[in-house]
Amino acid sequence: MQRLFWIFLFRLLGWDTRAQFPAGVRKCVIIAGPHTHWMDFPVGVAYRSIMRIGSAHYLAKKELFDGPFGFLFRWLGGIPVDRFSKHNAVDQVVAILDKHTDMMIALSPEGTRKKVDRLRTGFYYIAKNAGIPIVMVGFDFLNRRVLVSDAFYTTDDPKADFDRILKFFSPIQGKIASRGFAAINNQFE
Repeated sequence: MQRLFWIFLFRLLGWDTRAQFPAGVRKCVIIAGPHTHWMDFPVGVAYRSIMRIGSAHYLAKKELFDGPFGFLFRWLGGIPVDRFSKHNAVDQVVAILDKHTDMMIALSPEGTRKKVDRLRTGFYYIAKNAGIPIVMVGFDFLNRRVLVSDAFYTTDDPKADFDRILKFFSPIQGKIASRGFAAINNQFE
């Protein structure tokens, strides 16, 4: 029922709802971007339902779960990450993934809604250390659609992997176009 609501609403708003998640992927890291505006979150939650990927959760800073809306973030599939823990965030997330056979973790490769000049690398090392693929999901506000890549595994060539990621995201225009991937440099050059 919830899926039908989102399809109806997004079609009413002029969004293409034909996005398909790669078949057979049960465990992965989803990187969603460009993350430029608070509207990315509801778009992501809606498309999670539209694409029928109920095992997809998202990572967010622990502080969001401490306040009065913490229950809402958990109910929507959020997993708090303590960025200041003595245990690094990559190891925390890999440990969570190791406990599940069907689990997808979504996060922003930029790590913020602000304009950045390089991507964070945590998502990459989560996928590498957990031995699971990465699926890229692009929020294209200009054309009102969500783009989804095939799943791919990290290689022994991080520069080539990040080139692939930048090639996917660079043409996609987020809600605030000036904060997109166009100015991001590959940190492995």
